[in-house]
Amino acid sequence: MTNVITGYLGSYTKEESKGVYRFTFDTEQAKIVEVTPVAELSNPTYVTVSANNKYLYAVTQEGDQGGITAFSIDQATKELTKLNSLTEAGSPPCHVSVNQNQSIVVTANYHTKQIISYLTNPDGSLKEVADIAIHEGSGPHERQEKPHMHYAGFSPDQKYVFAVDLGSDEITTYAIDQIGKLQKKHVLKTPAGSGPRHLAFAANGEYAYVMTELSSEVLTLKYDQADGSFELLQQLKAIPDSFNEVNDGSAIHVTSDGKFVYVGNRGHNSIAIFKVNQDTHLLEFVDWTSTEGDWPRDFVLTPDEKFLIASNQKSGTLTVFERELETGKLTLKQANVKAPEVVCVKFMN
Repeated sequence: MTNVITGYLGSYTKEESKGVYRFTFDTEQAKIVEVTPVAELSNPTYVTVSANNKYLYAVTQEGDQGGITAFSIDQATKELTKLNSLTEAGSPPCHVSVNQNQSIVVTANYHTKQIISYLTNPDGSLKEVADIAIHEGSGPHERQEKPHMHYAGFSPDQKYVFAVDLGSDEITTYAIDQIGKLQKKHVLKTPAGSGPRHLAFAANGEYAYVMTELSSEVLTLKYDQADGSFELLQQLKAIPDSFNEVNDGSAIHVTSDGKFVYVGNRGHNSIAIFKVNQDTHLLEFVDWTSTEGDWPRDFVLTPDEKFLIASNQKSGTLTVFERELETGKLTLKQANVKAPEVVCVKFMN
């Protein structure tokens, strides 16, 4: 069935969740038709799928140890088979990325201040820890008493890894070599107290956008591909000025045509939509859309980008929207799809 696509969910397992879930989305009906557990794992809050769709990597907790678990993906059934885990004493990471050729995996750890790179084996399993970068620093906000690494991902050309630190308002560029060694190159200081969380690149590789968790803003960055440095061009509020309750910014995604940026708001419980000015690459606010649930921790665009699926952690639900390709606006298609303690949502590539 060509109209059915597969995705995976990461979750907390504090209440009823079993771990990693698989879900099936029917593009003709514009609805999720199945959500089923596929891997029992403790607190796999973030997962990522390799570019070749053969492997899935999940952050994991094993007793008092944290790390990552590698799975192979059955190409016919989309079932997961555990390959192995690498863990060490301490809290599990909160983010995991894999490079384009599946040779290096990197994690960010909110609690231990670390960015860790891992080498993989040819079969997708984890080989060994390649390098560890430990961050220091703090910020003015009460939650910025120390570094809180929230994202580690690769540059479009795979030469750099970016570490986004909510705790010290910093985005650090590391050069990364073929054996996973990290070499610190640049640090961008974001506005004090902003608490940067996640970063997403425009398809042209010349601009990037960051969602801040503490100040609920979107930052527009100019990227220098030659040396991996960033320059801050713009900061825009992602919630209404009139909203005075707690809001934590969450996920951020850029459409592949470079025309729209979407961000998640936990508290305001919305997806904020921004249009990209094609001349300046600065953002212009378009709209807010309710996620029809509580605490949208993440969201994802379908591979054809005609739909957006949001994950509401506290209500344990998924919500499906159709995306208007010209205006970027979202139309509700399905709400209240049960997904216990859902955090992260990813499609196969």
